[in-house]
Amino acid sequence: EVQLVESGGGLVQAGGALRLSCVASGFTFDEYAIGWLRQAPGQGREGVSCISRSDGTTSYSDSAKARLTISTDTAENIVYLQINNLQPEDTAVYYCAQAIGPACNWYWTNWGQGTQVTVSS
Repeated sequence: EVQLVESGGGLVQAGGALRLSCVASGFTFDEYAIGWLRQAPGQGREGVSCISRSDGTTSYSDSAKARLTISTDTAENIVYLQINNLQPEDTAVYYCAQAIGPACNWYWTNWGQGTQVTVSS
């Protein structure tokens, strides 16, 4: 059974930083790209970052790419998302998701329960 468990969210002031973690299990970690999505209140879910398992390249959405860094700990099957200079518009539930293959095609098959990030102004 595929499991993706996020953690690391919380309440922070604008300008702060968070590192979100996603522990993956139930599939071969090296065979699937992993991404981070977020869903703000009243809005749809949007992909914000992805890391390819085919060549290690990283991708980011235009909305926040200057402030995001995605990385992996392949020994522990963990994917991290570092978010710097958080802004109120970053308030959302953040999900990690398994892609349909090793490349970042932005199509997802499984995702976790999410972790809430709330940024106060």
